Amino acid sequence: MRWSASIRASIAAVAILISTTLPLLHAVDPAPRPATTPTAVPACSIVVGFVGGFVNHDNPHHGPVRLAQRIRETVPKDTYVRVFENRRRKQAYEAIFRLLDTDHDGTLSSQEKARARIILFGQSWGGAATVLLARDLGRAGVPVLLTVQVDSVAKAWQNDGVIPDNVAEAVNFYQPHGIIHGRARITAADPTKTEILGNYLTDYRKEPVECPEASWVDRVFTPGHMQSECDPRLWSRIEGMVRQRLSSFETSANASAAASVEAQPQR
Repeated sequence: MRWSASIRASIAAVAILISTTLPLLHAVDPAPRPATTPTAVPACSIVVGFVGGFVNHDNPHHGPVRLAQRIRETVPKDTYVRVFENRRRKQAYEAIFRLLDTDHDGTLSSQEKARARIILFGQSWGGAATVLLARDLGRAGVPVLLTVQVDSVAKAWQNDGVIPDNVAEAVNFYQPHGIIHGRARITAADPTKTEILGNYLTDYRKEPVECPEASWVDRVFTPGHMQSECDPRLWSRIEGMVRQRLSSFETSANASAAASVEAQPQR
């Protein structure tokens, strides 16, 4: 069968139309994908304490250990709470770094640093270790919510009196008597960035407390320093400060999460 020239031209035009239209039809997504919202890196609550002298990190008779135990019982299970010996500052720093390094690439991004919610506390040499660890974190650009020093004593080569500017709030508790007594005053390296909540004096000669687990050496030679370590009133006050900041952060985080959900477009 022979077709006329006009019919053959029409068939050729249809073929060209089909060949150019089919790829376009395949390229169109029949069901547009919904826009995705970037997932925020969750915040990380970290509470680290340091014991003084040559005390072991798990000795239940010492204030920092008792405080950590009480906090651990009631905070959310994903809150990191741990006590270190004052000579284990590097170990504490490495633990914090690992917790913040969510992508495990060995470096901390600005987002990973921003997720840090860190509280540090310590007594005696542990008080000095608190400031030094805050300073280590500052060099890495990691913020600290609060540092707490209790009858803080620095070793010969240490400076526990100036709080670095990566710390938002700092507080110092001390007693003035005995061979060993704490630093009476701390200051901020940058008062516009760090609030010194106070330098609080307790005179245990006027308001003594019982420390039944203390050694006779401590009772004879460093009674005031010993009492600062076991004073239930003092450590309850510190516990309240820590809990208040953890609670404030948790409330703020929940509010931010709710706002983020409400801000997402309805489909």
